[in-house]
Amino acid sequence: MDLLHPKITGYLDELAARLDEPVLLEMEEYAAKNDFPIVGRLCGMFLQTMASAIGAQRIFEMGSGYGFSAYWFSRATGPTGEIHLTDTDPENRTRALEYLGRAGLDAPIEYHVGDAFSVFDSTEGDFDIVYCDIDKGDYPRAWEKAKKRIRPGGLFMCDNMLWGGRVTGDPGARDEVKPGWTEAIMATNEAVFSDPDYISFINPTRDGVVAALRTSR
Repeated sequence: MDLLHPKITGYLDELAARLDEPVLLEMEEYAAKNDFPIVGRLCGMFLQTMASAIGAQRIFEMGSGYGFSAYWFSRATGPTGEIHLTDTDPENRTRALEYLGRAGLDAPIEYHVGDAFSVFDSTEGDFDIVYCDIDKGDYPRAWEKAKKRIRPGGLFMCDNMLWGGRVTGDPGARDEVKPGWTEAIMATNEAVFSDPDYISFINPTRDGVVAALRTSR
């Protein structure tokens, strides 16, 4: 299921193509050649825009791969930021630091190799943004852990919240990837949108990114 009309997506892609930095192009090429899931350029620009809008300086990523989302967050925070990346594969850490280093965006990066939840629990303090892109079955747990550790005026952001249209129950949506993942994403959406401490919106670009703004403690 296409979430947006292909002509709209094409138009947005044309606008985004004006950013042609060599390292970004390499990161995108690697994802295409290796079938590596990334948030994509349009959503990456959305992440950067939202982080810049709230003046984010301290960000935690639950699931970072080889640093594609961090590329955009680092553009927002600049070298004075603090961005915690997590992944269980040390090769992703090596690749991320190499890409971000060549792009001049590695100064705010702290890359942890390990389970995202364990690293999150061991990292003290609140965050301006908690970004989630882990196994979808763990999304409800990620929300429960993150929501009280985002400062008022900060954001919970999470990818794949429309899940190829599966959340609608439309038979035209793609087949399930793993049992229970669609239900977990739907449960997370319900929890985020019903939380009185947050104002939430899903950007339907690509696969849907939620931006939930914490309004009170």
